[in-house]
Amino acid sequence: MNRPVPNPGVLDIAPYTPGKSPVPEPGRKVFKLSANETPFGPSPKAIAAYKRAAEHLEDYPEGTSRVLRQAIGRAFGLDPDRIICGAGSDEILNLLAHTYLCGGCEAISTAHGFLVYPIATMANCARNVVAAESNFTADVDSILRAVTPRTKIVWLANPNNPTGTYLPFDEVKRLRAGLPSQVLLVLDAAYSDYVSRNDYEMGIELVATTDNTVMTHTFSKIHGLAALRIGWMFGSAHIVDAVNRVRGPFNVSTPAMLAAVAALEDTAHQEMSRTHTEKWRNWLSEEIRKLGLEVTPSVANFVLIHFPAEKGRTSDEADAFLAKRGLVLRALKNYQLPHALRMTIGTEEANRLVVEGLRDFMAGSKP
Repeated sequence: MNRPVPNPGVLDIAPYTPGKSPVPEPGRKVFKLSANETPFGPSPKAIAAYKRAAEHLEDYPEGTSRVLRQAIGRAFGLDPDRIICGAGSDEILNLLAHTYLCGGCEAISTAHGFLVYPIATMANCARNVVAAESNFTADVDSILRAVTPRTKIVWLANPNNPTGTYLPFDEVKRLRAGLPSQVLLVLDAAYSDYVSRNDYEMGIELVATTDNTVMTHTFSKIHGLAALRIGWMFGSAHIVDAVNRVRGPFNVSTPAMLAAVAALEDTAHQEMSRTHTEKWRNWLSEEIRKLGLEVTPSVANFVLIHFPAEKGRTSDEADAFLAKRGLVLRALKNYQLPHALRMTIGTEEANRLVVEGLRDFMAGSKP
């Protein structure tokens, strides 16, 4: 039977699987800790701005997200003309792939990197090349060894999802220096707001001093605007010009733009979330290790918990055990981490319940 045929490689793409969204059962409280969502929601100022925008839904958005680009520029000290906004940073990653990849090209991502990278790569008929990691952390030398004359993009989540690890700025600079000048380095800084390490830099300095690097960011995490799908990119003028040629003219809605502006300006809300995350990230890591489980050191708003392969203590069994208590974590088989669960840092109640649940699970108790 004759029918439309997808481009080469499309049917080889493994579809993205989001974190589980549980349906609450009567009488049972459910904590969704599977999608790295903030437990605090957005700033009240962002909610108010969103509601005000609802009075004019008949109007098209301003096509360049000018007001939001200017607000980002003020917040980070950047030239608004070198910023692009998108429907989540995922859209921007796909726009970069669409702009710079083609059949016969290659793009490099790391072994446990964000799943959107291979999807964006393969959707543009390019080959996804996987560079090995070291201790669940991107390895600069491994990435550089994977480069060929066909390499067009290197994707680097820093910090990385789902491992929570990061590369110090000196290592990122070493990576950029070792890449050919025609290779675009994409620094995905979605979780940068949670990092408190002195040797970390989200990528702004490298973008400002090179013309072959971009940095992407999102309003879905610390700002709590995941439902509105809004993100942004900072890049060289020639890259911004190229991407704007394929970007849809109204890709960011007015309510999303205005809510994001208000969220950026509410620095107290951001600091509250950052402080909570750091406190409970440290507490969770320490308490879970006391149970005999390995936790990868994290700088993000989640922790990666490793389980043994022995029957009765596997990650699948732990996931099912916790789910019966209304605690929903993220299984990671599609990230090539079959013996691990990722837990978003939640409220104090949720965090304590997970440790209690894991303690009972390791002791062989009933759910």
